[in-house]
Amino acid sequence: MNVKRTFGTILTILGIAGLIYAGWGFLKHSVGTRELVVVAVIAIIFFMSGIGLIKNTKDEA
Repeated sequence: MNVKRTFGTILTILGIAGLIYAGWGFLKHSVGTRELVVVAVIAIIFFMSGIGLIKNTKDEA
């Protein structure tokens, strides 16, 4: 099992969870806007780096 691909999957899942949380917060107006923007930016960074790790890691037998 490839560690980079596993870490990429974890980062992608964390990014998706952060984006869902930020979207939910924006719709419900339950949390401050600044906090939601910070969470959304960090989630986008996690999501993009996770996808990049998954896409650029080669499978070797």
